[in-house]
Amino acid sequence: MAAPPSRRRLRRTLAGLAAVTALLPIAGCGGVGFADTSDTFTTMGYGLGDALATVRMDIAREKLAPTGIQVNEGAFDEQQFLSAVAAGDPPDVVRMDRTLIGGYAARGALVPLTACMKDRGVQASDFRDVAIDEATLDGTVYGLPDSFDNRLLLIGDEVARKAGYEPSDVDTSDWKGLRKLADDVHRASGGKLHRIGFDPKIPEFFPLWVRANGGSLLTPDGRTARLNDPKTVEALEFAVGLVEAQEGWGRFKALRDTFDMFGAENQFVRGQIGALPMEDWYVSVLAETTPDLALTTAPFRDRDGDPINYVSGYSWAIPAGSPHPEKACTFITTMTAADTWFTAARAKAKEIRADGSPYIGDFTGNKEADRRIHEEIWKPTGNEVYDRSARQLYEIQDDSFAVPANAAGTEFERAWQSAINRVLSGTATPQEALDEAQDRAQAALDRGNTERE
Repeated sequence: MAAPPSRRRLRRTLAGLAAVTALLPIAGCGGVGFADTSDTFTTMGYGLGDALATVRMDIAREKLAPTGIQVNEGAFDEQQFLSAVAAGDPPDVVRMDRTLIGGYAARGALVPLTACMKDRGVQASDFRDVAIDEATLDGTVYGLPDSFDNRLLLIGDEVARKAGYEPSDVDTSDWKGLRKLADDVHRASGGKLHRIGFDPKIPEFFPLWVRANGGSLLTPDGRTARLNDPKTVEALEFAVGLVEAQEGWGRFKALRDTFDMFGAENQFVRGQIGALPMEDWYVSVLAETTPDLALTTAPFRDRDGDPINYVSGYSWAIPAGSPHPEKACTFITTMTAADTWFTAARAKAKEIRADGSPYIGDFTGNKEADRRIHEEIWKPTGNEVYDRSARQLYEIQDDSFAVPANAAGTEFERAWQSAINRVLSGTATPQEALDEAQDRAQAALDRGNTERE
């Protein structure tokens, strides 16, 4: 397995990540190169919320026995992670958003998985290309996919029809028509917005609009920002224009914040929204809370009419200084194996079906796992709304894209998101905000790439 990073590299890593100067203790050995220091194996960034999570963890516990696994539940906390690395006491493994992996990898905070994958017979081709690419920097894999979040268009049938539209009229390839639809379907009175016609889901879904316009936020190699490219600027002008046509950001966000997203009185039931793109997990939420909802789902389409699927998700990575590197390799390859996913998805499906809810499926990033879940676990329920959505989610897997991995990580994402927030708040034009974001993002990319080199 890979040799440990040098002290000089680790010092530079910590300075770049958290402005700390403590060095990591290193003990040379075979494998990753850090000595085992305790009988407890620790994780960060993972929760045990349902059968999909608990069953997989049970399988990993059996694999690592007699070593015990301590699951530190909760979302990945960047500051906590940096502090642990700085103190020389990182977790054994960490589950983090794939958009962060390139930045940490560039600064030497994560262990390359090349040797781990070879030792365990794991191939990059076992996983969906886009999920592996998100966690790959300069040809080296640093993370194995632990989720694969798709985006699908959700349309409230009753709201659309009351405004004189059929659900099929919601067409993201027709930007002029979409702007008119948003204007026609939204409702406002007394200085308040009561219904959103179409929610573009910005800033978080902005990469989707850029791709739909034929652009990208980064070059494919992740080294050059394209935040003020004309296609990016045009995409922001359009997406913000949708919000402005519906009473502006203040009223728009105020209504959004009232949504009972996880309840039986959600925004579709209450007629508070016409349509929006959304992650696949929310389809499962709606299937459980409102199985009889009049809902249409459809792929998001680019301006040429082709389906596109903006994906994101989490991956397991091994921090530099992991106390149990060999076991960490075993753990992450076990958690992301097709058999593990299949066993856990079967348990989850049984749990969901016990109360009569439809099982939509699970999307893992592992191609064999997805195939087996789709063919052997998922089955039509007779509920056409959710059966159709499940089929569509499986169909759009091959139309997926993600923001390329890059050495700036969090800094790059913050640059474009803060630019969008400035435009929404009215403090800058799209061109002004993206010009400034381009300078910030490129400087961060250059720093990250210089540190790596």
